[in-house]
Formats: sequence, structure tokens, C-alpha cells
Amino acid sequence: MDALPKRSPTLPPARTLAIVGLVLITSLLLVRHLAGIDGAGAELALSALLGIAFGVVLQRSRFCFYCVTRDFLDRRDARGLLGILAALAVGTLGYHLLFGAFLPDPASGRLPPGAHIGPVSWVLAAGALSFGLGMALSGSCISAHLYRIGEGSMASPLALLGALAGFVLGFLSWNGLYLDTLQAAPVIWLPHALGYAGSAALQVALLSLLTLLLWRAHKGPAMDGQAREGVWWQQRWRPHVGGVVVGFIAVLAYLRLGPLGVTAELGSLARTAASGSSGFPLRLEGLDTFAGCATAVKETLWSQNGAFVVGLVLGAFGAALSGGDFRPRLPKVPEAVRALLGGLLMGWGAMVALGCTVGTLLSGIMAAALSGWLFALFLMLGTWLGWSLRKRLDG
Repeated sequence: MDALPKRSPTLPPARTLAIVGLVLITSLLLVRHLAGIDGAGAELALSALLGIAFGVVLQRSRFCFYCVTRDFLDRRDARGLLGILAALAVGTLGYHLLFGAFLPDPASGRLPPGAHIGPVSWVLAAGALSFGLGMALSGSCISAHLYRIGEGSMASPLALLGALAGFVLGFLSWNGLYLDTLQAAPVIWLPHALGYAGSAALQVALLSLLTLLLWRAHKGPAMDGQAREGVWWQQRWRPHVGGVVVGFIAVLAYLRLGPLGVTAELGSLARTAASGSSGFPLRLEGLDTFAGCATAVKETLWSQNGAFVVGLVLGAFGAALSGGDFRPRLPKVPEAVRALLGGLLMGWGAMVALGCTVGTLLSGIMAAALSGWLFALFLMLGTWLGWSLRKRLDG
């Protein structure tokens, strides 16, 4: 399931236009419906629009953390990882420009509103390790499973079902982790010590160093090489193009709504479903005091993150249909088991780490949070372990 879907035959222009038109009409109807909701309509509509754009970019540029890491481990093809670094560079610069308006004095001891800046501890490392192992077993990160639903993947819903169960396990383990470790764990934001200029310079330097190392390690196709088969709407975007657009979307989302993330709605669904059941904590100590992918009990049908996720799947669906990438396929039993188990590990990891590769890693590093860098480090370790395990299982 984690390989690129085989392209379907080129669709006639008239049929392609009809499909794109149908998806566009559905998208507009969704946005119009959300805009009419009293009190939060504008935010919900914008969340859906950003989600649609995000889904298109993820699908067309194959922006999947596990897939691009596997490409490098298998073939030393670094193009996808360089696309992620491009997103982080654009987001870092954009976030730091916004921080100056939101919080003029970074040395005040306060944190910028809503930014994904979490506690640094072994719990974060364990969550990242679990998430990396889970996405390797399931074949995708959570955001990629969402866009692959738009491609017709029938294993991705199983992975998301496993993630819901993983969130419940995370809630069950939360109070012990919080009381023993997280309540005293430091929340480290680089501008507190370095200022905005120093923080941005340090992050750009680190990203530049990683770019240089990956560039030298690259042994795949030419850096500007990318499959260009088919008519223009079927062509894959180069990874760095997708990364730059993801960075711009992240900055716009933070400016108007809040940091990017894709697990808040999953966590809220899991928390709502499990609340009141036997053994579920009546109170989750300190959870709502941390920035990250919030997991509140649902009281309304639509939330900002829910609208974003629905828009993401819809945007990916339209992009996959028009690009010939919509290829429904039933998973085999071993693949289904790996999807469920991998989803379970990702759900637990995302819950205790307060987000996933989009929320804690992308949004966290863009916000100059040390938690984002630590998550990235242990995520890569977990991904390598999972990749090694899959190679042995596949034999």
C-alpha cells in the first residue's frame, strides 16, 4: 500500500473536466455550508479551504514522511526529504516574522499564542519513537493516510481506526505520565534565549547543514528529475515545490487560524467515544494546558481541525481523480494487520507527544520549539527501526 499507485489510463479531457468540476462544486458547497454556521462560520470555511489546498499539495507532491524516508533508506533518493526541509525553511522564516507581531519581546517569558511548543522529556521521545515505528509498519504517516483515502486506499481507514484505539491507550496512560514527568518537564522555546534573529539564524543554519548532507548523500535520479508522464494535470510536482507550498500554507494557517495539525479531530473523536466508559479517567491532568493538537470532548459537529481534515481528503480525492491516481484496492490480510498495528502505535505516540509529523514536527520546528527537533530525531530512529523490521518481514 505504501508504493505509488499505478496510474490509470489518461482520461479524456471532457471527463477530466467533469470530475474536477464535480469535486469543485462539492468543495464550494461544503465551504458555503460551513460559512453559514453561527459564530464560527468564517473560521470553519477557511479551515476547509486550507485543508483542500493541503490535500492537493500532499497528493500531487507525495508529501509522506515515511515514503520519502524509505526512498532515502532504500535508494539514497533524498529529493523527498529535501522537500520537507524546504517546507521547514519557509515555515521558519514566516513564523518568525509573525512572532514579532504577536509577541514583540521574546524574552518576556511568555509563549506565542497557540504555537505548538511542548514539554521536552523522555515521554516526547517515546511518543516520537512509537509514531515512527507505527508509520513504518502501516506504510504512511497519519496525514498521508488521510490523503491516501482520497486515492482510494482501503488500508488507510484501518490505520486510522488503529490510531483511534491508540489515542484511547494514550489517554489511559496520560495521568501517570503527566504526574511523574510532564508536569515538571521544561517547555523550551529558542527565541527566549536567542531572540528572533538568533533563533531564525540557528534554525536556517541547521536546515542548511541537513540539506548539504542529504545533497551529498543523494544517489538517486538528478535533483531536477521528476516523472513527467501524461498531460499536465497528471504530472507529479517536484518535492521541493510541494515543500515550499506546504510552508506557505502553514504560515497562512498560523496567521489566520492556528498551527497546522491533523490529529486533533482524531483525538477528540477518541476522547468523546471513550469518555464515561469504565476505566477511562474522569480527568486528564494538565492536558488542556499544553499547546499542541487539542483533544477536547466534542460538543458540536464541526471543529476547525475537523473541517481541515475533511477538506484535506476532498482535495486529495480531486487531485487523485484528475491525475489518474485513484486506484481502490483491498489490502491483503498481512497488510491490514500492519495497518491496524501501525495505526495503534501512531495514535499512542501522537497523543503523548501532543501531535504528529504535521503538528509536533512541522509546526513545532517552524515555531522554533525544541520539542519539534526532539520529535524529529526520535521519529527518524523509530522509522529506521520500523523500516528494518519490514524488510525482515517481507523477506
